[in-house]
Amino acid sequence: MKLNCITVDDEPLALGLVSAFVEQTPFLHLAGRFGNAVQALQAIHSETIHLVFLDIQMPDLNGMELARVLNHGAAVSQTKIIFTTAYNQFAVEGYKVDAMGYLLKPFGYEEFLSAALKAKNYFELIQETSAPSEPAETTENYLFVKADYKLVRIDFDSILYIESLKDYVKIHLAGNNKPVMSLSSLKAIEEKLPQGKFLRIHRSFIVAVNKIDSISKNAVHIGNLDISVGDLYRDAFKELLSRWS
Repeated sequence: MKLNCITVDDEPLALGLVSAFVEQTPFLHLAGRFGNAVQALQAIHSETIHLVFLDIQMPDLNGMELARVLNHGAAVSQTKIIFTTAYNQFAVEGYKVDAMGYLLKPFGYEEFLSAALKAKNYFELIQETSAPSEPAETTENYLFVKADYKLVRIDFDSILYIESLKDYVKIHLAGNNKPVMSLSSLKAIEEKLPQGKFLRIHRSFIVAVNKIDSISKNAVHIGNLDISVGDLYRDAFKELLSRWS
């Protein structure tokens, strides 16, 4: 897969360097180079752009503002950003706008290539998972979530419970596996889970039905954890109780 890229930087030398890096990378195609973010936004809306190598400190519309525009628009599904900046204090903001990478100037081709390969793997994975399934294929038993600038596969059978933490969800896994944090809503994750295997019992918790160790009057118990049933979810909880009584 070849990725359409644009480079955006108000400094001519920096723009020339990152553009040269794009042109020497076989799986990247340089679709344009721009000295400001306004021109870049016009290009993104006029053709399919997979990847933007974007400076942050620029006049008029800066790189972070452009990223926020893309993150709240339809283009977010097809356009990803790798920031190229001399300032490391924007790293946290870069995560919030779902940036694919963060290259701190001055950077060399090795660092550039590492970030570009991460983007290539991401788009290839998206292409595979979005391809229509053939009728004969069985239902997938996993989902992918965004975590640490990549897509992470989570097998349904490995999930104990899922916890909402403000703008994030924390997916707790069986065994000694480390929980996975993803910038997502609990509702968005819930829509990807197979019905009957998972149950939302609280505004902040979804539990795997087959991982429940015991049930009391108003709570479920998974290992040493007790999760109270929220008022809005009592009907679904009663249905679960009727299945097990």
